[in-house]
Amino acid sequence: MSESDPHAVLFAILDDLNQEEQRRLSPAASLSVQAKRRTTETRRGHRQAYALDADRILHSRAYTRYIDKTQVFCLIANDHITHRVLHVQLVSRIARTIGRFLHLNEDLIEAIALGHDIGHPPFGHDGEHFLATLCTKHGLPPFQHNIQSIRFLDQLERKGQGWNLSLQTLDGILCHDGELHAHQLTPLPIDDFTDFDRKMAAKQADPSLNLCPATLEGCVVRMADTIAYIGRDIEDAITLGLIQRTDIPEPCRQTLGEGNGSIVYTLVTDLITNSKIAAPGAQHNIASNHIGFSNEIADALQELKQFNYTHIYLHPQTKSSMPLIQKCYETLFEACLGCLEKNDTDISPPADLLIAMTDSPLANQTPATMARDYIAGMTDDFFLKQAKAAGCTVPEKR
Repeated sequence: MSESDPHAVLFAILDDLNQEEQRRLSPAASLSVQAKRRTTETRRGHRQAYALDADRILHSRAYTRYIDKTQVFCLIANDHITHRVLHVQLVSRIARTIGRFLHLNEDLIEAIALGHDIGHPPFGHDGEHFLATLCTKHGLPPFQHNIQSIRFLDQLERKGQGWNLSLQTLDGILCHDGELHAHQLTPLPIDDFTDFDRKMAAKQADPSLNLCPATLEGCVVRMADTIAYIGRDIEDAITLGLIQRTDIPEPCRQTLGEGNGSIVYTLVTDLITNSKIAAPGAQHNIASNHIGFSNEIADALQELKQFNYTHIYLHPQTKSSMPLIQKCYETLFEACLGCLEKNDTDISPPADLLIAMTDSPLANQTPATMARDYIAGMTDDFFLKQAKAAGCTVPEKR
């Protein structure tokens, strides 16, 4: 092998890494060589397929905007309260730990985790609800952040070209919904992008549809999503004085622990020891592999999730700014719609979402669709700045 040809050296290492995956990973894992892309790429790179997906997500403009998006608590003048960017990093770290012990593909897990919330609009799930209502009013399907994540990464980024991510990564992002309680998950494989598009269309038509990931790695991320937020939200709520640690139901405290560290450790340990994944080199039937909790832990987790909803997510202090935020959503959507219908770009949108779209494959999108995409991509601060410019009274940090 010539020292003057560094690419030959790298490609040889890549081949070794792909062969090593087959030796060390479970036969139920998603191998990098199995990655499928919507468009075949002629330029061969030295990164493994799912590592390339993770890098592309990390370098996307949408990922950069994670830094100022609400996780649960908004408009708080406290830098230690969790934002969306930290949440996705916690999901990635927790999911990769689980994947390592179960001999699954950590690169695919990381890619799904980093991208899973990229479509979240400003101000968390309340913002998602407000935008869903506006979309329905203007003849669009109800807004769903997981579908919007796919739209950003597969269509809107790079001036409408998208990142050409793998089928396996996109499916995991689409099916990540950690809000839905699951005792255990068994993947439902899909063959190609025709199946994926059909799956996404079904979810768009019925937001209540409970989609199952096509890979075990996607199942891990979905479980890790819950593990990452359940105890962290409790710690933030205690910091803000919404609850006290003694308010956590006693059965949950006894079974899971009363601090985020012990809750995460208990849930991760239980998930690893109760999941059934074929060992490296073993024969396997895909239907016999699953990711899941024991009955005792699953029940305790469900009770803790209900506690969080009642005492944290629906707490009056958590919701105090939402009437003003809702009004801002309504005003800003109409203002943006008006500018687009008049072909006026005075609203100062980022070029990759509106101005440059006139030269992209998405140039024929309706004004309502573009207004939705524009607002969904905003950070909290940019949303408030634009809403104030549109004449809204905006809430202040407290």
